[in-house]
Amino acid sequence: MDVLTEVYVLLDRELKKWYRSPFLMTMTIIQPVIWMGLFGKALNLTGMFQIPEELLSQLPPAVTSQIAQLFNRMMVSLFGTAELDYFSYMSVGMLSIVILFASMSSGMSIAWDRRLGFLNKLLVSPIKRGSIIISKVLSGVVRSVIQAVLVMLFAVALGAKYNLAGPLAPLVVLLALTLLSLGLSSLFVSLAVRLKSWESQMAVMNLLNLPLMFASNALYPIKLMPSWLQVVASVNPISYAVDAVRQALLLGSSASTPTLLLDLGVLAAFALALAGVGVLVADRGLRRS
Repeated sequence: MDVLTEVYVLLDRELKKWYRSPFLMTMTIIQPVIWMGLFGKALNLTGMFQIPEELLSQLPPAVTSQIAQLFNRMMVSLFGTAELDYFSYMSVGMLSIVILFASMSSGMSIAWDRRLGFLNKLLVSPIKRGSIIISKVLSGVVRSVIQAVLVMLFAVALGAKYNLAGPLAPLVVLLALTLLSLGLSSLFVSLAVRLKSWESQMAVMNLLNLPLMFASNALYPIKLMPSWLQVVASVNPISYAVDAVRQALLLGSSASTPTLLLDLGVLAAFALALAGVGVLVADRGLRRS
């Protein structure tokens, strides 16, 4: 078989394991939806800056006008727009978090195949080792992007208000999420190949996922972070994916095209670098298995 056929057959197997398990599919969607409901609705950061109506009614109109202008400037400084609630802000960030955790499953699939003996069967077959790695990475990309789109639909149903930057905004969202997933899936697959034991793999992945999630702008603006954490967030690929999706879904006509192109450029470089290095590292790891 040629490489494309090998990748297609292995990719089809990976996806069948996923969509033929309704419970697994349901749980992967329910978890981020619950997070959005708990954090997005409970932690109303935008409401913290609002003054009670009872107090505003007792102030002179000139004072209330100044307060309103100050509030709008604070909102624009933190969130990029004054017409935004925290749930909408956080729901967009949750899409990249879904990509992060779903991409981990592509690496976990390697561990399960090794434990069940299926990986050894593939290694003694005439299938190229690169085809094994590519199929694992692509399965992670397909699953994570589908899950992110479903979570976005649930966010709209729960009250998220999106202001599209233009007719191409949905394509920009898909491109940003796909590039992020490609890089992360390549990373986790290469780690899974190099780490032989299930316990070691889970330890490393758990060590990575929380810093990647919290040291980003997914849940709160980078400007609210300490200076040292802002530096970390500025090199976190999740921050660029979240920013690109927010530019496309939330800022409307005020979206910055140069910023969006920068975000996509960084994500493309991240995806290509991790995909290239990840496939090489994983291929060498399989040859030593």
